[in-house]
Amino acid sequence: MSEKNHVVIIGSGPGGYAAAFRASDLGNKVTLVEKDASLGGVCLNRGCIPSKTLLHISKIIDETETIKKCGVTYSSPTIDMKKIQSWKNRVVKKLGGGIKLLAKQRNVKVIHGTANFISDKSIKITNDKEQIINFDKCIIATGSRPNSLPFVDIDHKNILDSTSALSLNIIPKTMLVLGGGYIGLEMATAYSSLGTKVDVVEFLPRLLSGADIDLVDILAKTLHNKLNNIYLNTKVTSISNLKQSVKVIMESDGKKLSQNYNKVLISVGRTPNTDNLSLDNVGILLSKEGFIKVDEYRRTNIENIFAIGDVTGDPMLAHKATHEGKVAAEVCTNIPNAFEPQVIPAVIFTDPEIAWAGKTEEELTLENIAYEKSEFPWQASGKAIAMDRTEGKTKILFEPDSKRVIGVGIVGYNASDLIGEAALAIEMGCYSEDIALTIHPHPTLTETFSNAAEVMEKTITDLYLP
Repeated sequence: MSEKNHVVIIGSGPGGYAAAFRASDLGNKVTLVEKDASLGGVCLNRGCIPSKTLLHISKIIDETETIKKCGVTYSSPTIDMKKIQSWKNRVVKKLGGGIKLLAKQRNVKVIHGTANFISDKSIKITNDKEQIINFDKCIIATGSRPNSLPFVDIDHKNILDSTSALSLNIIPKTMLVLGGGYIGLEMATAYSSLGTKVDVVEFLPRLLSGADIDLVDILAKTLHNKLNNIYLNTKVTSISNLKQSVKVIMESDGKKLSQNYNKVLISVGRTPNTDNLSLDNVGILLSKEGFIKVDEYRRTNIENIFAIGDVTGDPMLAHKATHEGKVAAEVCTNIPNAFEPQVIPAVIFTDPEIAWAGKTEEELTLENIAYEKSEFPWQASGKAIAMDRTEGKTKILFEPDSKRVIGVGIVGYNASDLIGEAALAIEMGCYSEDIALTIHPHPTLTETFSNAAEVMEKTITDLYLP
């Protein structure tokens, strides 16, 4: 570049810092604005990473129980939540420090404070003082926050959201998780393993409405054994704060149920952080839900202002935001690019995990698109049998004539680490034969992907399918 742009990024989450670093690598002058004291956004500080530390502990606790049948017995664990929180905080601090170092190495100027638009060329940053920053291009990456319910006092010490649920120093004896989505079920899984008696209540007739029901059913079977109660088709009508507990009244099929819990976790979706940016001063268009409208270049209706990540709508996933951030940074630098992925993989980090990429069966049915499917049950996987984790399965969805892969769903141990191969297969336009003829290492769970393709090709030898 013969002349540098000044690119300002508001928000330092996975999308924001990726945009800042890519923009800097391309020769731009970059300022990264973050309202919190630490970089990394919700994902690093209050979401993805801290929740995975708790889920990691949860998985180890559960494995010490299941391994008893193999002849290895441990005594009951002693759990020190203060030490767990300290370890979690060290993980977060280490990653946050890494982002801070990368910003310094790239000469990205970091300013901590809240940002408000003055015009399409300037923002006001407020911390212990006020300063005005002029820019050529701006990328909004302010993320989202947990939704609340109108009849719930979220500030009460015994009513939690997805942020405060990750910072408990005492394990509650009882907990109600309000919402059967991925965040609610991940937290229910973690605290159940730590010793909490957990109930889950969901307004809809099933858990995880975005995933295929055949995958969810396998998880639900495990959850019914692990959790205390799962209430489906149930509406919470009242939540009352008591001194040491919370009284919850639920209604299902005309019947009311009253129950007291030590803690109640509200997990009913997320809302975009677009309401405190003074967007009206610029005229940026929002959807009726409050999301910023963008095109394939992540550009808003204002030519030099872009938006990425949760503020632009579903799916609200960190890896989507990262990819969008790089696209926006390159478009800001006049490098041709667009956000046009074939797939955005999704993962539910419960145990077993659920992961999918591309189309789901429910989407294809709803859109009246013909497809064929092949499945490989993990009961026939040597690695799964050796680990005593045969509850899973791998399925692949194909175009009927060409047998090109259009969707993959996996439920089972470490499905999160397996779905990357599926995403690559769809992105590269693979056919069933491509996968079936690719030699996979044995014994591994990744074999189940090629095995499922072999089922479609009718070359499978690990199953007998006459």
